[in-house]
Amino acid sequence: MERLWERKGFKVDTPGQTPIAPVVVPAVHFLAYLWWTVVKPVLDGLGVQHAKNATADMPRIWWCPSGPLIGLPIHAAGIYTDDGQGPVISDYVVSSYFPSASALSYATRPEDPSQKFSLLTIANPTGAGLPGTEWELEKIKAHTATQELTGGEATVEKVKEGMENTSWAHFACHGVINPDEHMESALILANHTRLTLREISDMSLPHAEFAYLSACQTAKGVVEALDQSAQLTTGMMACGYRSIIGTLWSIKDEYAPFVADRVYAKMLEGGRPDYKRAVYALHDAVQALRKEHNVPFATWLPFIHVGV
Repeated sequence: MERLWERKGFKVDTPGQTPIAPVVVPAVHFLAYLWWTVVKPVLDGLGVQHAKNATADMPRIWWCPSGPLIGLPIHAAGIYTDDGQGPVISDYVVSSYFPSASALSYATRPEDPSQKFSLLTIANPTGAGLPGTEWELEKIKAHTATQELTGGEATVEKVKEGMENTSWAHFACHGVINPDEHMESALILANHTRLTLREISDMSLPHAEFAYLSACQTAKGVVEALDQSAQLTTGMMACGYRSIIGTLWSIKDEYAPFVADRVYAKMLEGGRPDYKRAVYALHDAVQALRKEHNVPFATWLPFIHVGV
């Protein structure tokens, strides 16, 4: 934990001591701090104004944080007031992240015009701990046919085969983060086996376009989650996926299906699958969750988009 705080710019005099800066900062204060110190200066420099049009017409911004900004929820920065009148980033731009310029360049590589859409869904492979995933898959299947692997069927071998033969993949499963060896971070599959980022990067994924990492529980502490779980999402980009939706921690069962339903409805609108709609679909879904359902920060803030 001392290393984590030092990476965020907090000073720890000796191992085991409490950081000099407060450990617990209310979310509303922290997001306001990010607004004034990070986001507003950027938006002002770009001349971005409050958007009055639909999400599809809003400016798009890619955040590539470095140093102590890595893992911080820049996409949620803002002044959150009781009357909802404070400036928040989602009223100005649609936000994505990318780990590096080279990663974004690779994600925009030429597309195969003959590419056909196909969706692989992996749900609750350990058979416990994620009861809402069945409802989530039903929401997805209401929009399109899927190649489904659930419970004990979702072995490493079958998942890898499915990934190689599909263009989109939806993972409703747990994940584990290795903070010391990034490529050993993994998705937990049947019989608690692990599919690591290293294994995925070694695969041939010629059709990879979009991945959705849902309910991936990556760390017990919120600060650790913000700092580390994005590794699993950005790691999928390094493995060949052009566009990825992920969560910084597990979402309550009743809300993950809501967001997935909204996202796939938009991405598959008009019977024309388009992974480039992912970020706009997520933006709309999260705004609906925040404004229509009035849920707490911990429910909507974890959703992030990485890539194109």
